[in-house]
Amino acid sequence: MRFCAGIPNCGRVPGRPEMRVLILHSDIAPGAPPDEQDTLVQANAIATALNGRGHRAVTAPFVADPARLAALAAEADVLFNLVESVDGSGFKAAEAAALFFSTLGIPCTGSPASALVLTGDKPESKRRLAAAGLATPAWAMPPDWQGLRDDLPYIVKSAREDASIGLDDGAVLTGRGAIIARAAASAAAYGGLWFAEEYLTGREFNVALLDEAGVPIVLPIAEMRFADWPSDRPRIVGYRAKWDEASFEARKTVRDFSWASREPELNAALHALATQAWALFGLGGYARVDLRCRADGTPTILEVNTNPCLSPDAGFAAAAEQQGYAYAGLVERVVAAAHTPAQSAVCGRSGTD
Repeated sequence: MRFCAGIPNCGRVPGRPEMRVLILHSDIAPGAPPDEQDTLVQANAIATALNGRGHRAVTAPFVADPARLAALAAEADVLFNLVESVDGSGFKAAEAAALFFSTLGIPCTGSPASALVLTGDKPESKRRLAAAGLATPAWAMPPDWQGLRDDLPYIVKSAREDASIGLDDGAVLTGRGAIIARAAASAAAYGGLWFAEEYLTGREFNVALLDEAGVPIVLPIAEMRFADWPSDRPRIVGYRAKWDEASFEARKTVRDFSWASREPELNAALHALATQAWALFGLGGYARVDLRCRADGTPTILEVNTNPCLSPDAGFAAAAEQQGYAYAGLVERVVAAAHTPAQSAVCGRSGTD
């Protein structure tokens, strides 16, 4: 049973706000890079949307202090979880979700901490996908790099960080020596573990899913098109494409929703893979599954993102708009799907107008 199944009149008291929402976000240092600052953009946009709908929303940075958290949440009906990193580590975001439910005892948006842990470790999530028979590109990890082939191109990626950290054209390469050297250089520059994933040259898709009445609804699927892209450049959504709006990469990486009506079989295949991934990892609320096709058109799962960006200009909001959901309505749907501690082992599920 949900925290609030009846938007727009979710337990409303005449003359009072419908819900009191505490929006917790990562503790962002002044001068932080744009991928970290985006968490604040999301928090402010969500607060504005909720307050504009008659709710009472406040924002605060997350600090791992149970007493402070309890004080912040004392008058909140629901916690909106936007904690994407703790102490600079994206993988530690699951610690925040676990702490919310061990300390606060109020409904929380988003996937359970267990799902955050599994999907936050990309090689582990790929192992789970492969074991479940869900297609995912081949990969290899240090220190032995078992299975790494010299005749295939790979992309070197962070195993536990998102936001396309360290992804540029140089991340795509061929040859064992070059791949191992790139992983070592990336680890030295950014920290953490880096691995190699088979680089597929086919089309790329982002599948946004939203929890409605306990069922993951697939929103219109975006194809990421690389418009006027030089033939000698790898087609990747790298760091500049995501975070430098003035860059060639950002301007020429285009979302296209028009393809689905022309290719119903591919649309159905992407839909099926995304919902199977949702079930496999026990996701909740809202999530995004990124896929890329092989040369023969077969779709494979690249990553499962349990905390996709909810900024008004980001892909999730764009997919929701295609579905007919205004941004404020999307945010309310996420809040409406929040679950209480009794309904979820660690943290609730989220995702209704």
